[in-house]
Amino acid sequence: MSENSPHIANDPLVIAGVSYGSRLLTGTGKFKDLDETRRATDAAGAEIVTVAIRRTNIGQEPGEPNLLDVLPPDKYTILPNTAGCYTAEEAVRTLRLARELLDGRKLVKLEVLGDQKTLYPDVVQTLRAAEMLVADGFDVMVYTSDDPILARQLEEIGCVAVMPLAAPIGSGLGIQNKWSLLEIVENAKVPIIVDAGVGTASDAAIAMELGCDGVLMNTAIAGAKDPVLMARAMKLAVQAGRDAFRAGRIPRKRFASASSPVDGLIG
Repeated sequence: MSENSPHIANDPLVIAGVSYGSRLLTGTGKFKDLDETRRATDAAGAEIVTVAIRRTNIGQEPGEPNLLDVLPPDKYTILPNTAGCYTAEEAVRTLRLARELLDGRKLVKLEVLGDQKTLYPDVVQTLRAAEMLVADGFDVMVYTSDDPILARQLEEIGCVAVMPLAAPIGSGLGIQNKWSLLEIVENAKVPIIVDAGVGTASDAAIAMELGCDGVLMNTAIAGAKDPVLMARAMKLAVQAGRDAFRAGRIPRKRFASASSPVDGLIG
């Protein structure tokens, strides 16, 4: 577990029975090289890192640079994902390959895309793939739309975490529908992790203040002018947002309320 704050041990993120100190999950694509990937991941304090199996070498290409050389599985939880898959069969086949490459590890991230322009999930194919993977013994973390009904169905199938988008992948638009996320969070019995759409630290903080259990991001960090500095900012934002959620914000009011009591003033 990471030492991300003094009380983090009392507030772990638990996924499929495993506790994590960091609630910030990061991607490994779009960085200029593996060294930048390593430095940004370290600055983010991430313990779970996603890997696009169809785009990243983790051993399937002998002789090529291997991501696991800079992000070793004994230090990080490698979360293979199905980025670039457009059918349930394609996604299931990809994750079965990942399981072989990662010595039988079964925690995976499922995403089945609907089209190349929006990268929105194909929810029909996502549900189908989730059913197949859960039946095959995988622990499935699933990328989906911000539809509360769909989130509930994925949980009922047996997914260990539901990952609704905040906005389209890579858009940096931030959270576009707070109501949907709140509805999902308030009715979930598994971790809810915002996946896609975060652009800057305040977006991550808002997601955590809404009660989400974590945030996953790649473009917001890798696409920044200084990815390593942005990674650190995101780490702090996630921690601050979580602390604010646990502390409980004051009610919103239409009128002013003095910071210092006015009753009993002298004179």
